[in-house]
Amino acid sequence: MLTIGNFDGVHLGHQRILKAVRKIAEQRNVESVVMTFEPHPVAILHPEKAPRVLTPLALKIDLLKDYADDCVIVLEDSKDLLSLSPEDFIDKLLIQTIKPSLIVEGEDFNFGVDRQGNVQTLKDLGAEKDFEVAVVPPEKVQLAMGQSIRVSSTMIRYMLESGHVSDAAVALSRLYRLMGRIVPGKGRGKQLGFPTLNMQKPEQVIPAEGVYAGFVEISDSEEQLLQEQQRIPSVFSIGQARTFADEYPLLIEAHLLVKQVDNMTDKWMAMDFLGRLRSQHKFSTPEALAKQIAKDCETAKKILTDKQQ
Repeated sequence: MLTIGNFDGVHLGHQRILKAVRKIAEQRNVESVVMTFEPHPVAILHPEKAPRVLTPLALKIDLLKDYADDCVIVLEDSKDLLSLSPEDFIDKLLIQTIKPSLIVEGEDFNFGVDRQGNVQTLKDLGAEKDFEVAVVPPEKVQLAMGQSIRVSSTMIRYMLESGHVSDAAVALSRLYRLMGRIVPGKGRGKQLGFPTLNMQKPEQVIPAEGVYAGFVEISDSEEQLLQEQQRIPSVFSIGQARTFADEYPLLIEAHLLVKQVDNMTDKWMAMDFLGRLRSQHKFSTPEALAKQIAKDCETAKKILTDKQQ
């Protein structure tokens, strides 16, 4: 039993497919297998157009394995792989190795060179090569403003890049997570009375500049981070320090709403985004900024306490 896809985000639409695979596998008493790719095909064919990912590989595998009897196959994308015809893709990657009895995909599944193959191609090849094909309809969700939308990785990227992290959480069925190393900062937050942990800019979709409420987890490695259950309530700031300078690199910071920890440089941090508090703007003085941060912390505490109850 097999499903194939990039599965960036492992969102509700992906989960619908994955649950179908697992259910049928249990009914037939066979193993469920998930095949995914790294990096994104666009990163190979058109690197300049490659989208930032929603889920780095370690997180994606961790999310997928619950649906796959711990059997997740990661194919390294290459120009050779992406140049295979639909039939060669099936023959060389599936028939000669996995020999699936059933392949489950979404309606918009494409495969082979230039995405020539679709679900009908898959069905035709299945009839010829003796495997079944099941097609799962798309998943829709209702957002905070009442709109009903089809869930897709592209739509979730748009939500995050426009700051709508709570809508992204609905489509993902979990809070959006940034993961990266903790790096030294300039100490601006500490000078204001609100010390922060600074994250090295990750190769992920970064939510729009702004101030957010969320949870932090900290560990010694990326792998250990996936197992942590700390959920430290925090306030996040994504933006440039415009109060202190006109030109400043993008900063990704977390102020923990608990007693501040010791030096965490070189440890790993996860930031789980619950909701947006406000946009970024330049303050007339550092004191005015500190006053606003204090308000942000109080607002975040209430939101995060309600979430934890």
